[in-house]
Amino acid sequence: MITKASKTSPGRGEIDKTRGASLLALNQFETTKDSLDESLSSAVSNVALDQRDQRFMRRLVNGVVKMRRRLDFELKFYLARPSQKLPVKLNNILRLGIYQLRFTDKIPAAAAVNESVNLARYFFGVSQARLVNGVLRTVLREPERPTLTDKNIDPVRNLGDNYSFPDYFVRYCLREFGIEKTESLLESMNQPPGLTIRVNYLKTTPDEVEEILKKAEVNYKKGEFLEEYFTIEEGSLEPVRKILDEGKIYIQDQSAGMPVRLLNPRPGMNVLDLAAAPGGKTTYAASRMRGKGSITAVDKSRKRLKLLVENCERLGIKNVSPVSCDANEFVATKKFERVMVDPPCTGWGNAGKHADLRWVKKPEDIIQMKRIQKRILDHAASLVSPGGILVYSTCSIIREENDQVVEEFLLIHKDFQLESAKKFWDKRVVSERGFLKTYPNIPGLDGAFAARLKLRPN
Repeated sequence: MITKASKTSPGRGEIDKTRGASLLALNQFETTKDSLDESLSSAVSNVALDQRDQRFMRRLVNGVVKMRRRLDFELKFYLARPSQKLPVKLNNILRLGIYQLRFTDKIPAAAAVNESVNLARYFFGVSQARLVNGVLRTVLREPERPTLTDKNIDPVRNLGDNYSFPDYFVRYCLREFGIEKTESLLESMNQPPGLTIRVNYLKTTPDEVEEILKKAEVNYKKGEFLEEYFTIEEGSLEPVRKILDEGKIYIQDQSAGMPVRLLNPRPGMNVLDLAAAPGGKTTYAASRMRGKGSITAVDKSRKRLKLLVENCERLGIKNVSPVSCDANEFVATKKFERVMVDPPCTGWGNAGKHADLRWVKKPEDIIQMKRIQKRILDHAASLVSPGGILVYSTCSIIREENDQVVEEFLLIHKDFQLESAKKFWDKRVVSERGFLKTYPNIPGLDGAFAARLKLRPN
């Protein structure tokens, strides 16, 4: 356990606490069933780091996990015995070192090498420290040594190694989008994520928030698809911490808010949000409704519902009624004018923000998610009032979870019809069929899908 500003060991020297904490998190993630978030939280609790060091650690860990396949691919070119299986901790020291040399531009190369060598010396001794030193200095001298497979011969392997994604996802993207769009998509998912905030109309306006950002000298961009959104280029919470705590803003990507705009809830309506917690779409709907009308927010997780309630309190929202219940078991004495269904999904649209997703999700998860999604959507249909709107959305870009679920729903539910999203946005984010489809290679967006379904009046 590393608990001080630095840690020493007799005869082994000193290690940097931030990189030591990064190594702890990486090892825990790889050797246990803990999620990456849990591994990061554990490292933070075990090591005395200030906020700046915590941010640095998280960038390192997320970067190494995200680029793991690429790092391992490159490492083989610098080992005397490429097939040699290294101890997990030593492998992660080398990954950390190569990541700093290859994918960061503010860390001096000498610091990256020296601190990696220190980690190896501390945990393994002089012999392995020499190995790390030799590998990383060769990486500096001969950066072109790693050679990718020819893209024309084996595009799956080429793109998978280069951009660090599993073969099955690369293969899916190539079938769905072709090689040029696939490469653009994978590259965009590896870019550092920005921080996007949504203005809460119940407490402020976009103009007021923009003035606050200007006075704080924050670099920002206005939302291109939703006018009450701003992306902060630095990606740090600190410049907006005060207005976040005051409930004037909520952290949410445009792509997560667009299904709510597609739902188009208006003041005075009665709205149902199934699988609502922790409340991103619920609170946006309340903001759009100016707090007038009612929103029933259903989620089976009491812990996540508690977060929803806390978010509502911070944002000054009083027209949301939380219900702890499985979405498929929810019953009501009334029908709803607007129903939002945002069921569990693989999350492949958010792979750029969740570094571990590409390694923990499996092909069979898509099949399992589709079954769950269809059941929830079928049940939601029974809760829509005549003439009402049902919006189905996911944060996935996988067709089986999106288009197929909706098309199969429409075959069964003849009383529903698809309404095109073209009345809200242009063809950049609307398919020919009328579905909302966003992708991470569209500036300012993550990947998402939504369909607006109208129940025919009696």
